[in-house]
Amino acid sequence: MKNRISLVVVILVLATMSFAQSAGSSTIDTGFVADFPSGSLLRLQVRSGDVRIVGTERDRIVIRYEGNNADRAKEVKVEFRKSAGAGDLRIAGGPRNNFEIILEVPQKLNLFVRMPFGDLEISKVIGNKDVEVHAGDVTINLGDAKQYGHVDGSVTTGDISAEPFDVEKGGLFRSFKVQGTGAYRIHAHLGAGDLTLRE
Repeated sequence: MKNRISLVVVILVLATMSFAQSAGSSTIDTGFVADFPSGSLLRLQVRSGDVRIVGTERDRIVIRYEGNNADRAKEVKVEFRKSAGAGDLRIAGGPRNNFEIILEVPQKLNLFVRMPFGDLEISKVIGNKDVEVHAGDVTINLGDAKQYGHVDGSVTTGDISAEPFDVEKGGLFRSFKVQGTGAYRIHAHLGAGDLTLRE
């Protein structure tokens, strides 16, 4: 009987620990929503950290935060200015650890992204992409690689993996350039880290 009670106590303790760990990681919707037409140019200046840009079928920009420090989202400063056919979005401040910025943007969009340090992932976005990061890892999910014409990528130090274009390189001052028949362009440069382009 004592063994059964002990077993039940251990199970309850483990379940409580598991719940506490999962509860610590949360998602916060900042309430930042801006209408933004499909096919526009978005110029993004974003603080260092973990950033994900995801295309959706809605003509608007939504910013969310995830991670154990997502409850400190109010520390982040967001500035957005929109003009005909373009928008400028600046994201600064906020916690540095256990904190991820997620931007939902129109699926058809031209992106210009500048970021000091961190990990950047772009997915489900169809359009031109001009991306530069000083250090970290950059992953661009292309979708159909045949949609792209001019593509160039480079790292000062690190690895380049661009399987759709049969490119695998590593070391110092690595780069590649290809010319396809698609309508869109990609320029991606990383100071130090790994650059990955995949379908």
